[in-house]
Amino acid sequence: MKRRLATTLGALAATVMLGAAAPSAAQAANGQLIFDGNTIQNPTGCIDVPPGTMIHNFTDAHLQVFSERGCTGDVVGFVPQSAHRFNVGQSVLVLD
Repeated sequence: MKRRLATTLGALAATVMLGAAAPSAAQAANGQLIFDGNTIQNPTGCIDVPPGTMIHNFTDAHLQVFSERGCTGDVVGFVPQSAHRFNVGQSVLVLD
């Protein structure tokens, strides 16, 4: 009986610890991200963006620009909040 209780409590403690260590869900930025004729309201996460387009970041968050689709490869630039930049990458990540 004591062994079963100890095992159950150990499993419960491990579950709580894993839940606390898991990353929280991404928060959406407030505002609009505009590129290549597309407008995304309150963007979140990784967004593939065609290279060679102008990115207009009318949000309250910074964007990190990646060289490859899916926010992979090298970080090749940033787009500050309420700014615009010529896109030299293939995807952007909305930063919290």
